[in-house]
Amino acid sequence: MLMRKWMWVLLLIIPVIELFGFILMSDWIGAGKTLLLMILTSLIGIAMLQFEGRKVLFDARAEMERGQVPGRKMVDGLFIFVGGFLLLIPGFVTDIVGFTLVFPLTRPIYRLFFLGWLEKKLRNGSITFYRRPK
Repeated sequence: MLMRKWMWVLLLIIPVIELFGFILMSDWIGAGKTLLLMILTSLIGIAMLQFEGRKVLFDARAEMERGQVPGRKMVDGLFIFVGGFLLLIPGFVTDIVGFTLVFPLTRPIYRLFFLGWLEKKLRNGSITFYRRPK
């Protein structure tokens, strides 16, 4: 229930922040250049998404062939997917967050917080993990 409220708040606040950022940037460099910059960041983001996505898939496949579970690669793949989605949304704030999710040097920061959150949820019983019988 609380998560649903947060989703509604985000759906209302993010467009307002993006519009505010667009207006500020338009005042600073002009509306045409701002629009061009937004298109350019989306194109660069899509290229990064494709490159990083292929790299993570290749690394995950290599780990599975060695008989290992590609846990970190799966989390990286999730972040790349979310980052790519954010890069497709027009706006500067979502582009910044999307780039940092797709970019390999900043992704470990998100992974650290995500795994900490996941561990907390597993410990308090909010998320249950079931193993399949062998």
